[in-house]
Amino acid sequence: MGLRIEEHPILSFKKGKKVSFTLDGQKLEGHEGEPIAAALHAAGVKTLRHSPHKNRARGFFCAIGRCSSCMMVVDGEVNTMTCITPLKAGMAIKRQKGHGVIEP
Repeated sequence: MGLRIEEHPILSFKKGKKVSFTLDGQKLEGHEGEPIAAALHAAGVKTLRHSPHKNRARGFFCAIGRCSSCMMVVDGEVNTMTCITPLKAGMAIKRQKGHGVIEP
């Protein structure tokens, strides 16, 4: 049993094709075009990043790009808001600690 909403009494969902992506090197699957955070949530991923000052776990919160809880490193880009960034095949996603550091 996954965490993906398959049917809803009000909202309708158009699923893109199933695609593979990685989270911290682990291969996962989601639907092309859905928000990255939604694909991660459906795969059971609860922690998306850690806060800068107290290193507290942060997860899927506002889902509209207004908070910083979902910021992750996507294809080398730090501070990517995964709640509003569409999933594409082959994306490399990494959990981000704090404000994010660009790797050399």
